[in-house]
Amino acid sequence: MNFASVRIITDDVDRLVEFYEKVMGVSAERPAPVFAELVVPSCTLAIGHSQTAQLFGAGSVVAANNHTVIIEFRVENVEAEYARLKPFVDEWVKEPTTMPWGNRSVLFRDPDGNLVNLFEPVTEEAIKRFSGRR
Repeated sequence: MNFASVRIITDDVDRLVEFYEKVMGVSAERPAPVFAELVVPSCTLAIGHSQTAQLFGAGSVVAANNHTVIIEFRVENVEAEYARLKPFVDEWVKEPTTMPWGNRSVLFRDPDGNLVNLFEPVTEEAIKRFSGRR
């Protein structure tokens, strides 16, 4: 089994696509106006319009209503990413902080309120834990 993607359902695909293109530094693939994918070697972030939610079953997905999932990206330098993203991130949850498990993290919310964590392994144990992973 291979992990394929995480999909965010939103009422405004264009707004979220533009936001994540800035965060991830890649252009989205848009096979349909109601759907986009941002593909990097380690993962795909899919963004679908709330109109597509009915395809998964009535009431199964609600746009801009996530309070349990954190979208995480490993980065080379948390401080540099924080400085780069400051001009267009509206809601910062946590400024760069070293977590007890050895990652340096910065957390913010996307325009729909989804929590995003950019992290960098900084302790010897954390660096070892992530060695060999994309």
